[in-house]
Amino acid sequence: MCLAIPMQITRIDGLVAEATAKGVMREVSLFMLQDDLPVVGDFIMVHVGYAIQTMTEAEAQSAWELYDEMLAAEAAQSDA
Repeated sequence: MCLAIPMQITRIDGLVAEATAKGVMREVSLFMLQDDLPVVGDFIMVHVGYAIQTMTEAEAQSAWELYDEMLAAEAAQSDA
């Protein structure tokens, strides 16, 4: 299964961004978005270190809510 993580860009240096999600910082390649580069503050979907699309803050929040629900369900199942 492939999974992309929503992150917010905090800094950009060329085609490399610093992005955060839930207190975790990662360097992310913007190479795949170079035709329409995001800016600091934008939300992006990150898959294996590459930004694959931009998204709205509401879309990012919705994705995190779904991921949190999946993690809670998995934790409940392992506790049973």
